[in-house]
Order: sequence, then C-alpha cells, then structure tokens
Amino acid sequence: MNIETEIHMRIDRQKALRAFADYVEGYNAEDPKVKLKIDHTYRVAGFCQRIARSLELPQEDIDLAWFCGLLHDVGRFEQLRNYGTFIDAQSIDHALYGAEILFDQGKIRDYTEDCSEDDFLRKVVSCHSAYRIPEEYDERTVLFANILRDADKVDILRVNVEIPLEEIYNVSTEALRNDPVTPEVIQAFREEHAVLRALKQTSVDNVVGHISLVFELVFPASLSMVEEQGYLKQLMDFSSDNPKVREDFVGIRKKMAAYMAEHLYKKK
Repeated sequence: MNIETEIHMRIDRQKALRAFADYVEGYNAEDPKVKLKIDHTYRVAGFCQRIARSLELPQEDIDLAWFCGLLHDVGRFEQLRNYGTFIDAQSIDHALYGAEILFDQGKIRDYTEDCSEDDFLRKVVSCHSAYRIPEEYDERTVLFANILRDADKVDILRVNVEIPLEEIYNVSTEALRNDPVTPEVIQAFREEHAVLRALKQTSVDNVVGHISLVFELVFPASLSMVEEQGYLKQLMDFSSDNPKVREDFVGIRKKMAAYMAEHLYKKK
C-alpha cells in the first residue's frame, strides 16, 4: 500500500486509553448498552490495527488507524444519554455528534496534544457510519476511513449476535418474529450493497441491513475476519414466525454464501 503520508502523528496509546476510560466513567457502565459501546470501541480499534497491518502500513499509520478506532464512537454515549437509543434515524447522527464532541468541544486534547491531524481525524470519524465516503476526501483520508468503516462493520455483526436484537433495535420480540422485510430492503441486498436508512421500515429490515454491510467491506483482511468469527452465519440464522421472512432468509443465506465463496478467495 503506497500512499505517501507527509505527516506522522505520534500516538501515545496509554494516554489515549486513559482519556477514553476517563470519558466513559461519566456514564453508567452497569447499563448493558453503555458496556456494549465500550467493548465495541476496544474491538474496533484492534480490528483497525489488524487491517492496517495487513496492508503493510508503517507503524505510525498502524497506530493512527488504531487511534481512529478508539475515537470513532465517542458520540454514542451522549446519544444514548440524551435520546435513549442508538438508532440515528430516531435521534442524531452519532458520527457527526462524536466529531462535535471531540473537535468543537475540545475533548480530542484529552487524547493527544498533537493537533496536526485534527482535520484528518475529524473527517474519518465523521464519515464512519455514512452511506458513502465524501467524494472530495483525498486518497489518504479515504484509506483510513475505509479501514475504520471495515473494522466497525466487522464488529457490528458480532454485536448483533451477542446482544439481544430487542435491545439493539428497541423493539419487542413479537415485532422481530412477525415483522416483514420491506421489498426495497431485499432489493438492495440482492443488488449487493448497503441499505439506506430511509428504506428501513421494520425491525427485520435492520437485521437484513446489517447483513448487507458485508457487501461494503473493502479489504481482504476484513472478509477473512468475518469468515473466522462466524457471526455472519449466526445472524443469517434469524428465526421468524413470518413465512415470507423465512423464505426471504433462505434466499439471503444462499446469495451470501455465493458472495463469500467468490470474494473471500478472490481477495486473498
């Protein structure tokens, strides 16, 4: 991976970890949703590091990728406190909110005194959950944004398996077991791309939307991690009392199996 980087920010990992730990101390870690995002943050930082290493980036850039992962979901905690949900469509864009907290409110200085990469970091954090990376971003910013976005997607699959979907989506078990999949959501899946938030109308649309994130993974290491962890297969074993949804998921499993067989080995 040959992208020239004129600036090398020195990351003090211990300082950054202390800053994050201090920040989340202001929230109730006994709340499963708070703990969910704390654990998610550490895993995403680790995945960013793994992807960056797979690209044979210099150590300074591996550290920077890790740092992006540590910062990426800072906005989630205030989102939960103020809105009681992690669903952006029902509250606020958590990525932009996190960038505001870090850079407009100055929290980034708790993590690092080096301001040389503030603009870069703001862009990477701001777009990590966007449907697409802004076209005006330069090649280096796009690279790190894709590393972060891939790492986040890989762990989202895990979260959707380990945490009850009722808690994640703020819905009842009855809704999950009976809701249909919106036709436009199934169509997006068949077209092999992420599902726009505006298309999601039911609780099960969220499940299909998260499965569809696999189509957006950019790096070979990311697909390898998905395969290794096995959470994608577990998520696709979604149980429903709705006959049409059961039929939909047969098609989902078949298509995703074919996609992984083709792309996993092609990218290795």
